[in-house]
Amino acid sequence: MYLGELAPKNLRGALGVVPQVFITVGILVAQIFGLRNLLANKEGWPILLGLTGIPAALQLLFLPFFPESPRYLLIQKKDEEAARNALKRLRGWDNVDWEMEEIQQEDEAEKAAGFISVLKLFSMRSLRWQVISIIILMGGQQLSGVNAIYYYADQIYLSAGVNDHDVQYVTVGTGAVNVLMTICAAFVVELLGRRFLLLLGFSVCFTACCVLTVALALQDTISWMPYVSIACVICYVVGHALGPSPIPALLITEIFLQSSRPSAFMVGGSVHWLSNFTVGLIFPFIQVGLGAYSFIIFAVICLLTTIYIFLVVPETKAKTFMEINQIFTKMNKVSEVHPEKEELKDFPLSTLGQ
Repeated sequence: MYLGELAPKNLRGALGVVPQVFITVGILVAQIFGLRNLLANKEGWPILLGLTGIPAALQLLFLPFFPESPRYLLIQKKDEEAARNALKRLRGWDNVDWEMEEIQQEDEAEKAAGFISVLKLFSMRSLRWQVISIIILMGGQQLSGVNAIYYYADQIYLSAGVNDHDVQYVTVGTGAVNVLMTICAAFVVELLGRRFLLLLGFSVCFTACCVLTVALALQDTISWMPYVSIACVICYVVGHALGPSPIPALLITEIFLQSSRPSAFMVGGSVHWLSNFTVGLIFPFIQVGLGAYSFIIFAVICLLTTIYIFLVVPETKAKTFMEINQIFTKMNKVSEVHPEKEELKDFPLSTLGQ
């Protein structure tokens, strides 16, 4: 959210994907340090556990030097001078008038809103499709089976003949692919757009889950099927890294205005972790019950999410927050008496006129 508010619209997508890049880098570093001949042993595990405090300490050290969000300063703190100075500091030049004008347009549209709570978020007709979209996207991100794939990967590698001691190195290789493809997503998100990457990513995940199901079902009868399973795992990781992993959180920043954005992130984060918890809790039972056909469930979820994105989610590339808001205003069938106040249609007219 912070990076999305700081970024100019032509770089908002790339900067919005950067956090996911560093998440994947963090996972890869943890996988490397977690190798048995490094720190995943009796002597090294306290060091491995303690290393997690280093990034947190660096954040505490450097965050006080970061500028406050210009949108927050102008729209919520009503401090135009501080917002202008923050923009100048971020951009490195003095002429920020056009960006200030765009933020002021958003401020004008939200003068009556104040802070929109989570409960208000669910009750506003003018935010209906935005809320539904983040729930579908954040839920689809986790319920598409990404954690189940990682959970099952070691068994797939073993069935393909990978030595038990060497499985950890194959897992590190998978983590490296995840990092590489997320970096690619950061470079192409402004070129190909958010919608395309989501459709591509979920489609690849759907295909990988379907083929993986067939490969797992036939791996005891066809000798080369375990290698197909490994290819499916890698293809799934590639697809998820391109779209489903980095894009949903970026879209939360883009499809909500300042007054509703914090609550939208609360909803999106809650759906994300509840879905993550659900998969982690029930997948072992699904695996016992369905065996090789466990991934059919995830294939169906990927397909349904792809269909929803194709039918509902608009492209937000190179658009201002107000332009995106106007797209959803038409989708929500909210009257456009005052086009600049689309997100406030549920507020009383007397309030808007003050």
